[in-house]
Amino acid sequence: MTETADDLSAPLGQDKPRRKRRLRLPFTAMQALAVMLGLFLAAFAGFAIFNKDPLGGEPMTRIAIREPKATDEKPAAAGHGQESKQDSRHEAKEAPKQAGEQKTVTMIDGSTGTRHDVVIGGGDSADKGEAAAANAPPPVMAGIDPKLLEKSRYGMIPVVAGDLKPFNVYAADADRAKAAKMPVVAILIGGLGVGAAKTTDAIMRLPPAVTLAFTPYGADPGKLAERARAQRHEIFLQIPMEPYDFPDNDPGPQTLLTSLTTDQNMDRLYWHLSRMQGYAGLTNFMGARFVATEPAMQPIIREAAKRGLGFFDDGSSPRSIAPQAAASAAMPFGKGDIAIDVVPTPVEIDRALNKLESMARERGTAVGTASALPVSIERIGAWTKTLSDRGILLVPLTTAMLKSKSS
Repeated sequence: MTETADDLSAPLGQDKPRRKRRLRLPFTAMQALAVMLGLFLAAFAGFAIFNKDPLGGEPMTRIAIREPKATDEKPAAAGHGQESKQDSRHEAKEAPKQAGEQKTVTMIDGSTGTRHDVVIGGGDSADKGEAAAANAPPPVMAGIDPKLLEKSRYGMIPVVAGDLKPFNVYAADADRAKAAKMPVVAILIGGLGVGAAKTTDAIMRLPPAVTLAFTPYGADPGKLAERARAQRHEIFLQIPMEPYDFPDNDPGPQTLLTSLTTDQNMDRLYWHLSRMQGYAGLTNFMGARFVATEPAMQPIIREAAKRGLGFFDDGSSPRSIAPQAAASAAMPFGKGDIAIDVVPTPVEIDRALNKLESMARERGTAVGTASALPVSIERIGAWTKTLSDRGILLVPLTTAMLKSKSS
């Protein structure tokens, strides 16, 4: 046994104290943490891969649905009675309930304007009845001539019946003989149907000669349009069309796009046409690029003319080909002259209305457009009360369109 210098110098008869060996782990603390994190990620990935929930990780809202008590009352028609619920809703994504292709649509909160993507279609065949009821075509509005309706894959859309055309049948009453002899002004209020409160405000506070334009969105635009017609307003349908900065600026679901084929845009047009009935014509919702693109716009104008509708261009695009297209289709046409509430203050709105009045005196006809802002409704309502005293006649949009065509 080999002895070291330390062993020789140690006192005799005493054992050398043994050093305690420290227990050393085969890995460091950081390595252990990395291993634990790796195991957690592997477990999470396995759950995500093998879990069959298609909405895993998505925020969800669980709503308790109670069975209705048995009564003798008949259930309300599909689409009615849901307006207040959908206007204040917080949309949640649900698993699709119907067999078939999955589609994602954007729902717009009527009270806040917030958009929510909702998946519809696909899934199992369970609960088919419930899903079919939710996606049922809108009901036909009251006071609509059934001869002027045709069934499409999305619901009822307008059609010509002999000499009857929707433009003439659904135009609001007006003294056209008087309108032919004096300056006239027409006003179109757009963006209605989304937000029951502002739509109802426009319907009830503005005179019947003011024309109201409805978007195809909202909880039940047909119900609100029906109420507008009951108050003797004529209505137009706004068709969402592609603006120059699309998709950064997106008009909404089923927007007509220059990148789509004519058949695809026509299918989208039919979807919009089916959302309500009783409108005298169509008007663009945004769409500066679309209305300036002849191959895309021409078929839409021809289809509207074939179905007995008029077309109103809101005047926002100086390059619009709508006037020429409408003239070639021999259809009633109108164009906006002044956007009344570009600057939504009382002073600027009053200034725009005075300019509209001066234009009517010079040209015989002038058309203003506005949105349903409270300040716009208040100032337009006050202005129209004294308009006739100043020798100007307020007329529905259809009357102004016919006067412009004859002059």
